[in-house]
Amino acid sequence: MRAVVQRVSRARVSPGGEIGSGLCVLLGVAGGDEEQQAVRLAGKVARLRIFPDDAGRFDRSVEDVAGSVLVVSQFTLIADTATGNRPSFAEAAPPEQAEPLYELFCSELRTLGLPVETGVFGAKMDVELVNDGPVTLVLDS
Repeated sequence: MRAVVQRVSRARVSPGGEIGSGLCVLLGVAGGDEEQQAVRLAGKVARLRIFPDDAGRFDRSVEDVAGSVLVVSQFTLIADTATGNRPSFAEAAPPEQAEPLYELFCSELRTLGLPVETGVFGAKMDVELVNDGPVTLVLDS
């Protein structure tokens, strides 16, 4: 499981929802990923200290700043680009495995008290965001 986490001042996905200040999370699920990884990664995202404190240091989480999270499924994060010019998506989980893990990830964030908006799993979506910082991190479970 891989997440690209961007600190945003606002973000939206169409079809789907939108948020103000918080995190935009692009989430890719690989074959072999399990529920435990989704739960652990959601906790890491919720507690990731990438918001500035009064001194400007990264010392606050999205929980600390009462931010929201926009989660967008993105199987292309699992692409293998080691050879050739066409990415291989063979390592991405099939939709019937990936969607429940994506939903569990979102549910865990909500359980942790975060407002969560989502895109539509498996749909072609337009994502718009204003990256605050810019701050972008890649997290692997």
